[in-house]
Amino acid sequence: MLCYRRRREMRRHSKKRNVIMVALLVAGLYFFRHSDFLIPDMRRPHEDTPKYYSWTTKSLITKESWVKQGNYLPLNVSYQLLAGARSIPQKYLSIGLSSVKRKKGRYLIPTLQSLFSQSSLEERSSMVVVVLLADFSDSWRNTTVGEIKASFASELEQGQLVVIHVPQDWYPPLTGLKRNYNDAPERVSFRSKQNLDYSFLIYYTAGLSQFYLQLEDDVSSAKNFLTTIKKRIEDQEEKKTTWVMLEFSSLGYIGKLYKSSHLPLLARFLFLFYQEMPCDWLMSHFRELLTQKAPILFKPSLFQHMGTFSSFKGTYNKLKDKDFEDVSYNNPEAEVYSDMSTYMKHFPTLAWDAGEGFFWGHAPEKDNYLTVVFNNPTVVTGILIETGSGGKDFLESAQIEMGSDVVAIKEGEKSCKKFQSVGTLENGRLEIHEITTKYSSASSCLRIHVTSAQKDWVIIKKIRITTQLSSPPLQTQM
Repeated sequence: MLCYRRRREMRRHSKKRNVIMVALLVAGLYFFRHSDFLIPDMRRPHEDTPKYYSWTTKSLITKESWVKQGNYLPLNVSYQLLAGARSIPQKYLSIGLSSVKRKKGRYLIPTLQSLFSQSSLEERSSMVVVVLLADFSDSWRNTTVGEIKASFASELEQGQLVVIHVPQDWYPPLTGLKRNYNDAPERVSFRSKQNLDYSFLIYYTAGLSQFYLQLEDDVSSAKNFLTTIKKRIEDQEEKKTTWVMLEFSSLGYIGKLYKSSHLPLLARFLFLFYQEMPCDWLMSHFRELLTQKAPILFKPSLFQHMGTFSSFKGTYNKLKDKDFEDVSYNNPEAEVYSDMSTYMKHFPTLAWDAGEGFFWGHAPEKDNYLTVVFNNPTVVTGILIETGSGGKDFLESAQIEMGSDVVAIKEGEKSCKKFQSVGTLENGRLEIHEITTKYSSASSCLRIHVTSAQKDWVIIKKIRITTQLSSPPLQTQM
């Protein structure tokens, strides 16, 4: 009986040992299969070259992340580093954009040039731009990486630009998907892959910065957009209200800003529902699920869609953001006065200040005015004035004048002694450049002088100027 018990005990230990060995073998195979961050990826030699690195996301999530702490929602994906630093100090803002080969048009390089040229040296040091080259064409990726290295060597070296790729093996099925909204199969595949591209891009940036900004690869940027974004974030934080997504453009998924702590969850959300609906719809659902009920959209927009041809089949795309201002806001400090009767709280200064405010007044009389008095004399190089909204409330007849020699004209109000006309409104709008060819001296005032009475009320939507210290010049807005 004793020998029988021993034999049975030995068989039990032998089975246990075999189970352990099998488990270790399986774990070892799994580790070998998924540990690209330790060894080069040998499964796809055509996708990898000695100058590229590959690794899994396990090495990218910081220990401080709530995802790392709770081991929540890991996303099984491997990245290839195509250009830039493998690890960088955490920044204030990371900017993500995905790019694929287009049948018509090439916009990636101009987009990157706009992001960097519209930022100061201090702003550049506070941000990193992450580009996911999401096309599976080896030749296109190699060509594009070469162009990026040639154009942005300094940004790559300083950790301000990183270029990555995710091999096709890591993507779930992209064909035979659900045809929601009766979209054509090729359209479903296109938007579904786009969701996955953004999922992988967003997941990669989780530990790179405090905030994340989503862009497309065919946009132009407003001057000093990062400083404006930072100010908007600070203002929003002071309100002590829940926010998940701040919007700096009304178009699609351009200019959508998130807290980096939400990125792993957003990435998994896009991945789980990648075949259900377009990315911008999913992002709106994500915002609502995290209890931000209404959009928080800031104006003027900081990013403009500039692509003429879509990345889907090269179709023509004329989409533009009507609230975009290329120069963002460079108006100098000033006081604004008007003798036109103001409607509610739409005060004259709102036409001059940054933001979405405007002046709204009752029907003006002849010789009414709106006068901007600069705090310091300024050499004005360009003027943009827009009136009206929704096809009505235009200022029909007015002369635009520059003035000098500030004087007090009545209690609490200033103006200038001398004025010189520089142009007239046409269809409620005026845009002029190179004013210094006609009016080269420093100005102290800008005046909108009504030259004819009108029955309709008036909206002065925006007054924007450029000066010798606030270039680039104004851009034509259609």
